[in-house]
Amino acid sequence: MPQTQINHADIRTRFIFDDMPVRGLHVRLENVWTHIVGQKHYPAAIRRALGELLAAGALLSGNLKTDGTLIVQVQGQGRLKMLVVEATSDQTVRATARWDETADINDDESLTDLLGSNSVFVLTLQPKDAEPWQGVVPLEGSSIAQMLINYTKRSEQLDTQIVLASSDDACGGLLVQRLPETEPDAASWEHVSTLVQTLTPEELTGLDAQHVLYRLFHETPPRVFDPENIEFACTCSRGKVSDMLLMLGGEEVGGVVAEQGSIQIDCDFCHAKYVFDETDVNALFGADVVNAVLDEAKRLQ
Repeated sequence: MPQTQINHADIRTRFIFDDMPVRGLHVRLENVWTHIVGQKHYPAAIRRALGELLAAGALLSGNLKTDGTLIVQVQGQGRLKMLVVEATSDQTVRATARWDETADINDDESLTDLLGSNSVFVLTLQPKDAEPWQGVVPLEGSSIAQMLINYTKRSEQLDTQIVLASSDDACGGLLVQRLPETEPDAASWEHVSTLVQTLTPEELTGLDAQHVLYRLFHETPPRVFDPENIEFACTCSRGKVSDMLLMLGGEEVGGVVAEQGSIQIDCDFCHAKYVFDETDVNALFGADVVNAVLDEAKRLQ
């Protein structure tokens, strides 16, 4: 991609070391992140975790081998119900969270306390031209980064180091990984991994890839590839909402419209509103499902 087309506030940068079997990615999202957090009033602790997961999704999707979508979820049974990030091979992302909005959540609460017990990490790959794949494992670790490190080590058996951070203005992350099908080089890996862990949250959210990589690896600089622009994009549509309503069935949807006059579905990611009135619903199901519900209610009286 030509340099003039790059928005330097929202980029992912790949790099590789020629003298050791290690590759990496750096990401920093500014405009994308502020757009996402502008959609809802997130408590500070949840906003921080969502920003870290967003950076993680942008990093992990950089290793997609096929066109498609990577969905990264953290699911809990506590006050925080779900964090979800979708990142595509087209270099777009979207993210949202669900939580008990009646609960008190302190700014410094830990992720594990918010999620409660029996939490899981879910990674779903949806290729454009193949069957989807999903992995579900119990959460191991007290942070998004540690959870992902443990998941990657378990699923891919590759040494991986990830650091993530999120602020009100930006989120960022760095991932380094031993190249697959290479002989482990314990000394080199330990050196790179240790350096990565010295990055501070302020550096991850405030510095671009050039400054981060120089700060860490100026003695053994990696080969850096052209940056990739990351953009926010929501994949919701009226057609997808129609498909969801069809899955719910005419009786349930018709019942809502009979009671309320219409049914409205709001997108969790971009807050687009999709309204279906009686005419829309009857056309969708190819039958007068609203009057059918009303007639059945009268019959049962």
